[in-house]
Amino acid sequence: MIYKVFYQDLPDEIPVRERTESLYVEAESEREVRDKLYDRNYEINIEYIQPLTEAHLNYEKQSDQFELETV
Repeated sequence: MIYKVFYQDLPDEIPVRERTESLYVEAESEREVRDKLYDRNYEINIEYIQPLTEAHLNYEKQSDQFELETV
């Protein structure tokens, strides 16, 4: 399954919607997503992990910013 991960780049600041970044990760569960991203220091900045349905994934793939992370 593909998950969309919403996170903040700046760990020392209060989360602000306008600064929220996202990335896409393939994993079996949310726990596995967190484990895969742990070494990248996103763990403390993750706001939300959203599992993508097939329809939602197809929509996201149309975006120029869609890039599946290899972790």
